[in-house]
Formats: sequence, C-alpha cells, structure tokens
Amino acid sequence: MQYDFKEIEKNWQKFWAENQTFKAENNSDKPKFYVLDMFPYPSGAGLHVGHPLGYIASDIYARYKRHKGFNVLHPQGYDSFGLPAEQYAIQTGQHPAVTTEKNITTYRRQLDQLGFSFDWSREVRTSDPKYYKWTQWIFIQLFNSWYNKTSDKAESVETLISVFETEGNANVQAVCDEDVVQFSAEDWKSFSDKKKQEILLQYRLTYLAESEVNWCPALGTVLANDEIVNGVSERGGHPVIRKKMTQWSMRISAYAQRLLDGLDTVDWPQPLKDSQTNWIGRSQGASAIFNVKGHDEKIEVFTTRPDTIFGVSFMTLAPEHELVAKITTPEQKAEVEAYIEATAKRSERDRMADVKTISGAFTGAYAEHPFTKEPIPVWIGDYVLAGYGTGAVMSVPCGDQRDYDFAKHFNIPIPNIFEGVDISEGAFSDKETTVISNSDFLNGLPYKKAMKRAIFELEKLGQGEGKINYRLRDAVFSRQRYWGEPFPVYYVEGMPQMIAAEHLPIKLPEVDKYLPTETGEPPLGNATVWAWDVNKSAVVSNELIDGKSVFPLELNTMPGWAGSSQYFNRYMDPHNADEIFSKEAIDYWQDVDLYIGGSEHATGHLLYSRFWQKFMFDLGLVPKEEFAKKLINQGMITGTSAFVYSLSIELRDGVSTTLYTEPTFHYFTKSLIDKLENQEIDSAVQKVIDQVVDKYKAKWGEKTYWNKNINIHKTHVDVSMVNSSDELNMDAFEKWRPENEGVTFVVDNGKYIVGREVEKMSKSKYNVVNPDAICEEYGADSLRLYEMFLGPLEQSKPWNTAGITGVHSFLKKLWRLYHSGPEGAFAVSETEPSKDSYKTLHKTIKKVEEDIENFSFNTSVSTFMIAVNELSSQKCNSREVLEALAILVSPYAPHIAEELWSKLGHEGSIATVDFPKFEEKYLVESSKEYPVSFNGKMRFKIELPLDLSKDEIEAAVMAHEKTEQHLQGRTPKKVIVVPGKIVNIVG
Repeated sequence: MQYDFKEIEKNWQKFWAENQTFKAENNSDKPKFYVLDMFPYPSGAGLHVGHPLGYIASDIYARYKRHKGFNVLHPQGYDSFGLPAEQYAIQTGQHPAVTTEKNITTYRRQLDQLGFSFDWSREVRTSDPKYYKWTQWIFIQLFNSWYNKTSDKAESVETLISVFETEGNANVQAVCDEDVVQFSAEDWKSFSDKKKQEILLQYRLTYLAESEVNWCPALGTVLANDEIVNGVSERGGHPVIRKKMTQWSMRISAYAQRLLDGLDTVDWPQPLKDSQTNWIGRSQGASAIFNVKGHDEKIEVFTTRPDTIFGVSFMTLAPEHELVAKITTPEQKAEVEAYIEATAKRSERDRMADVKTISGAFTGAYAEHPFTKEPIPVWIGDYVLAGYGTGAVMSVPCGDQRDYDFAKHFNIPIPNIFEGVDISEGAFSDKETTVISNSDFLNGLPYKKAMKRAIFELEKLGQGEGKINYRLRDAVFSRQRYWGEPFPVYYVEGMPQMIAAEHLPIKLPEVDKYLPTETGEPPLGNATVWAWDVNKSAVVSNELIDGKSVFPLELNTMPGWAGSSQYFNRYMDPHNADEIFSKEAIDYWQDVDLYIGGSEHATGHLLYSRFWQKFMFDLGLVPKEEFAKKLINQGMITGTSAFVYSLSIELRDGVSTTLYTEPTFHYFTKSLIDKLENQEIDSAVQKVIDQVVDKYKAKWGEKTYWNKNINIHKTHVDVSMVNSSDELNMDAFEKWRPENEGVTFVVDNGKYIVGREVEKMSKSKYNVVNPDAICEEYGADSLRLYEMFLGPLEQSKPWNTAGITGVHSFLKKLWRLYHSGPEGAFAVSETEPSKDSYKTLHKTIKKVEEDIENFSFNTSVSTFMIAVNELSSQKCNSREVLEALAILVSPYAPHIAEELWSKLGHEGSIATVDFPKFEEKYLVESSKEYPVSFNGKMRFKIELPLDLSKDEIEAAVMAHEKTEQHLQGRTPKKVIVVPGKIVNIVG
C-alpha cells in the first residue's frame, strides 16, 4: 500500500475539525499548559514557508504536553486591524473589513492544511467589535487610573480626587506631567469642572497631550518608532517627518522600573531582555537648572556626571524644545527655523543612529553656569531628542566625544580642566581615582564622592537634585487612520469624556472615503453618523451635535498594538460578553507557559503587553504580573533571492559631468559583473559602453568621453523565473512587467545567469516559497519535519526546496515499516520485540523527550531517521514497538501518526495517548564483545555475559575453537583478563 499523504492529511484534518480534538476546557482535573504563538496579521499574500516555523515548534510542544497528560490551551486568532488593508481600501474603495475577511480565509485554509492543533473555538480577531469592546474597556480603566509612587501601583482616580479634596496636591507622590502646579484643598474646591478635568489629565495613565510624533503624510497617520525603517515608513517606504500634534498617550513611563525588575523573573532570551533594558534606559545622576540670561526661562538638564559640571562650555537643546522659540534672538531666527525644518524630516531613530553627521544652529541666547555664573552659549542640535530626558544637555567637550566633535566643528572654546583624564561612564569607579576640576569643593574627590558633592551643592543653590532618569517615553496611542479600534471618547467643551462600559463596543462607523478630510481631520472625520447622545447613550448623526446632549466623538483610532496587548488573556475566556474574562478562567490558566514569536517585537508588542499586564495586575484583574513565563524567539527561514544586473556609466562632455544610467535596456549576466568587480571589463560590456559613448558623441560632440566610472545596479527578480542552475527565463522576465518589454540581455554562452543572495524571505524580494505548493507535492508532514530539520529553532537558516526530498523519503520508509506484508500490506505482530528493537525504541524515547523539553527539534528528526533505519534492519513489526513509535512521531508528523494509529486498531485520535515511558533497563548492556588478542595482536572477538568472573571469562575464551586453532596444542604462559574490556593470551 502506497503512502497517499494527500488523502491521509485531508481525512485527519477533517476528523480534527469535526471532533474538536484540540478544544481545551477551562476547568479540568489535568494540570494546565498554555502554549501561545504571536498571532498573525492576515496579509493578502498569505503564508510563505518562513511563517510556519514558530507555529510548527509550538505545535510540537503543545501536542507533546497533551501526550504527557496536560490540559493544553493552544489558541489562534488574527491581528486584523492594520495599515495594509486600509491602504488597499484607499486605492480600490473596498472596505477594509472585506479585504481582511478574504485574507483571513486564506490564512485559515493554510494553517489548517499544515495540521496545527489549534483550539479554533477560541479564535479572536482584533477587528471584531466583540473583541475590541474589551480593548476599549481597558482604555477606560487606564483613563480612570493614576500611578501612586507611594504604593508603587496604579490606583483609581477617585482616590486621587479624595486627596485633592482634603489636602490638595502638595504631598501627592505621583507619576504625572512635569508642569503640574501646586494647589490646596481650598483651591481644588474653587476650580471649575473643566479646570479639575484639566488637572486630572496631568495624572491619568492615559491622557491627551501635545507631543512630537512621527507623521507620515503619505499614509496620513502617526507612526510608532518601530514602524519606521531608515527614515521612511515600514509600510510603503514613505517619508516620515517630526510634527507636534495633540495625541492620546499611555503613561508607560510610570512602570519603567517595574518593567526592568520584571525581566529578572521571566525565562526570556537574554538578547531580548537586553533590548528592553536598553530601551527603558535607566540612568542615575542629577537634574541641574541653568538660568537663561535676559529671560525668566530656565533650562533643566539631566546628567549622569554632575561632577563634570565645571567642564560645560555650551548647552544643546533639541530642535523641538519648547524654549527654542522663546530664547532665540532675532538675528539667529532664520537660521534656527531653517535648521528645525530640516530636522523635522529625520526620524528619531535616524538621529539616534547617526554618530557621524555634525549639525546644529546657535540660538543667540546664553545660559548662566549655576556655580561660576559664566555665560554659556545655547545651541540646538538634532543629536539631542526632545523626548529623552529633558530635551537638553550640558555639553562637556573635554569629556564626551560627540560634544567634542560638535565644539570643534563650530569653533566653540573647550576648557582643558579634564585634559588627559578619561571621564567616560564608570571611569572613576576606582575609589583611588580623583576628579580633576577647577572647583574647590570637587578637587581631589573620588568619583562617587564627587558625584554626591556636586548634587549636594546644586541642591544647596536650589538649582538641581539627585535623580533617576529613564529613556523610556510615554507611548503615543493615537493613529490618524480609519481601520483601527475607535476610542470610547466624546468631547464636552474640548474635554474628553468616557462612554460608560455598559454601552460598549463603540463600533467603527461607515465612511465614504478612507483618506483624511480636506480640512486635515483623520478619516473618521468623513463619518456622518459619529456623535454621542448622552441621553440616548447611542451614536447619532453629526447634524444633531448641540453641545448640550449630543457631542462629537474622538476622530482618531487606536494603534496596532492596542489589540495585541491583552489577547493572550482574552483567549482564556473569549466568548464572555459580560467581562473581559471570568475569575474562574483566569485563576485556572493564570498565564502563558510558552510563548513563541519574533525578536523584532522586543520593544513594541512585548513591552506594551508587559505594561498592560502590570496595570491589570494592579487592578486585581490578573493573578500574575508577567504574562508569559517562557519566551522563545524563533529564527528566520531565509530565502535565496535572485538578481539581474544593470550598469550606469559616467560620461563627461568636456565641460560638465553627466551620469548616464542604463537600467532598462541592458542586463548583464553574472559572470560579466564578477569581472567588473575585479576591475576587468569584458568585451561584451565594452561593446555596450562604446555604443553609449558613440550615442552621446553624436549628441554632445567629439569631446564626449567615458571617465571609467561604472556603477553596478542589482534588481530583484522573481525566483520562479530562475531554474536550479540559476538560469533566468528571459521570456518570462520580459513579460513580467511592462517596462521589461524589449530589454537587451548581455549573456554568456546564450545564458543569462542571475546573482544569488540569502535574504529575509519576503514578498518584496520576490523570493518567497508558497507552502501550498510544498504541501501539494510533498505533504504537510514533510514540510513540518523539514522546517524542524533545518537547524536549531532560534537560528536563521536558508530554505532549499530540494532538501525536502530527504524527509519525504523518511516518511515513506516509516510507512513501509508498518506495511511489511505481501505487496506492502499493513502488518504487525503480537510477538515480543527483540532485545535490539527494545534498545532502539527506548533510546529513541529518551532522546526525543530530551529534545522536546530542550526545544532541540532538529535533532529529534535525525533520531527518528536512525530509529526507522535500525528497526527496518531488524525487520521489526512488533506492535509494542510500532505503537510507541507512532506516538513519538505524532507531535512532528501528526497526520501519518494518526493514520498508523488507526491502522493499529485504535479508535479516536492519537493526540492524547500517553507518551511512551523510557525504561533504562533496555539500554543496560547484558553482554560484552571481548577482543581476544594473542601476544597483543587481536585475532577474534567473542560475546560474553557481563556478569562472568575472570575465571569464567578465561574458561570461555580457552574453550573457543579459534583459541585452539591459534594455540595449536601449546599451553600459554599467561592469560590476562580485564573484565568488561579485553582478553590477552601470552605465549
């Protein structure tokens, strides 16, 4: 009987769906185990073979845990709000919900075809109102909370109001805005309702504030830092500028220290922990206040080295700093404004990463040194960020390389008080090292004492204090787009009001256009039914807005990370319409035991989710402060991209230089490009160059010449047009795009050979491999095994379709092991396995269990191959061995395992059958093959029981016929026996 993988896989996928084989119970006598994947955004391109890597690994572990007797929760859903669907809607007019539903259908089909043991009864979609109702609900809880430094947790705003009413805010220890004004209880009572709301907004954990944002004009929305790559939007590659906007923000900074401390309590990859640690950026130092000469303004700076304050020779403000406009002199205004405009086109990430470019502008203003009272020039520079620290730095060029380079570039005087002394971070940690300065109170002090003394002196002057600073900034929570969660917010006299929880969800309205309005409002500004009637508690027509009972609703939507910040908890009780989840469900599942996903989410989703979890913990909603015990970052399956090559040739007409680019009409085969890279110009390339030069001589005159400069341009080409010998199908390439029609190929021996590079598998690089095609030709079990076989889970590895034939052959050999009867009929025996078969089985059980527990899935696949080879050689068809082997293989290749289990006479699924138990006794050797030597030269081997005495071993060897042949009747002088090792006959 042939291994008909197509029929087998189709039948068992149907069986699992109809019987809800993998449905988890919220109340079970079994111990719980929660396995989670980072849920996917359903793009129109569907899955490629790189996407399932983490899903396969988590599925293996989930299936293994079921075999080990656990009640396993292994859910799946969709992060279904997002920019791509909205951009498609803008281009085509099709509602994003239609596109998203179509994409989800494709994803679901592909996921099912790979045999994942998901509990689909718990599916969630972030764009489903039944789901985002609870995202809106959490937003309301954040709005109604403040962070109490004294209790070190979030508390209800009602407790804050009680303090205000009885004693004002003088003694309130809160994480709040910097510019909160002190008031008494009497003041509070005299404030208008609007004034009180404005004050409370300065304390709330989600609040409205004007902030610098990454604005993408082409997409019409604000982007998070992790949505920007090399200064352009990750989606579409559009320019991004810095812009001030009133936005909703989340006060994640309140949790900075707890986010740091929590990393010590979870089993997450160290590189990822380091990323979060660096992103949070805790530093200890001092806040110092510099008065601005001629102004009432003050510049506050944070420094980790207050002991270097006498080395300050200038100050640098971020171009966006609020003081820049106030202190810039009329003479410097034009230069400063031009610099600010140029800086707005650079993202924060670019500015942080650029350590080479030196740029800035002098404001014309001077600050006053707090100790010496000397004037200090105030500059602006884009290497200072408005959102980090105070947006201002005291520049010490004799102790900081970037400050030094800036001072040199702009000829700013540099004091020599630290000449020859290393003042880098930690340089003075040695208590014997002293700080050199021109201040009496710092001279000769060791590093730590100098730090403390400088802070003490600043505090004495009232111009500073000791302080801990964090790089982590509050997270902007508004997006100017349509396809996202609506805010449950309406506005009365410009102040935000929350819609009561019982009226949620506030559903996304219909709009005619998905672009911002002509007046620049977000796309929801196009909605005609988008106002809140407080009497009816309903969304009504905008025409009814009267400022009395009907008010405008928020026009922004929530960012992509909103819906993904608590989905892991919602999976525990996804259909609960009355609460985010029941106490019984959260108490049972507690948290995620194993989370698998990409490291690229380190400072995005994973940080925001930890923040929301800690907030929900403070409110008593969840039992654990960290949502996932263990996290694994799967590596990347890379694709082998293909490239075609064109050239641009630099020509001079005798007067000026003109660059002639020929990307459209000539493509040069790889061998010619290799020669060019080695400074060798092939005759075929020279011929094209000559044609170009002649063409321009006719245009410019005989003075035209080529100055030997050639630029090589490479362009991705779809790998489907390239065969295994790297030959390009030139006809297919011409038909691929209209601009390719009529191109000229400069070939070698009639063939165009492409270049190859291993890159991230991506639709944009045209190097993706569709899992549908792999499943069609080899089956899902082959794909699952092959992706695990490629290498360690955490490492990146290149895809090679040719390699899958090896694991497919293994599965056919596994199938034949159970079909050893006449003409390939299924055949098992009830006989006891041989000693060798027991040994093969139990060493396989031991290795596979160890591998799964250690997530070393690639070595398990090798172990299966060895086991099947050994059992085939042993002609083993014992039920005891073959049943256990089917269970061992089941987590990796579930379809074939289910089929074999069924053929073995069992009803139902193999999914929850007990995992085979390893027994050491089958690996304990009971005999030893002794090498028998004569005068030190080995002549033959004999197998003897290990429990024989030396005399019994000697007797057995001497009685052997080969011993008699070698001795030929002679009596040996000596017989040396080393039990368990050797026998040597001397004489």
